[in-house]
Amino acid sequence: MKGRKETTNRIMKPGQDLVAAGAAGLKGTKALTAGCFAQLSPWFSRSYLENILKEPETDLLQYKDLLKDLGAGEMELAGEGGILKAIWDLTGACRVGAEFSLRRIPIKQETIEICERLQVNPYRLFSSGCLVFAADNGGRIAEALEERGIPAAVIGRVIEGIARKIQGEETGYLERPREDELVRILGRCPA
Repeated sequence: MKGRKETTNRIMKPGQDLVAAGAAGLKGTKALTAGCFAQLSPWFSRSYLENILKEPETDLLQYKDLLKDLGAGEMELAGEGGILKAIWDLTGACRVGAEFSLRRIPIKQETIEICERLQVNPYRLFSSGCLVFAADNGGRIAEALEERGIPAAVIGRVIEGIARKIQGEETGYLERPREDELVRILGRCPA
């Protein structure tokens, strides 16, 4: 997990599924909503914004043993820099590449709406309730998480080399991580 030094490609191998669990950008969305409440108020009702602030966050680390039992390999908890930084860190530490789709990453509609209004990239937004991992059968693990009320999906796969390809209408490549969007908007990330 976090703080890991670069290793050889022992745990992640080409052909494995790349899975995202938890809602990307949720903690950052809550921080943006709190920090930009007045700016957002003309666009969203007070109750809508207050509900975002009350949205519970899941501690995915409590499921670490379950994930391992189900076959999850190397994992990376998203935090500052969002899910894209977590993908970058995970693949870099294991010296493998990945191809994935942003559209498959679990994300709440509220996050999309708040980020759109504030011109923020939700995938580069603080995401402490989100985890990325590799597995031989990621679909089975995603189903097990969904049964527990945790959004999860196979977002791509591990590939040979070190390229991090973003699949979509056009193929692009993941850039080196930048500062978290919260720093750009609020000047800080949550503790």
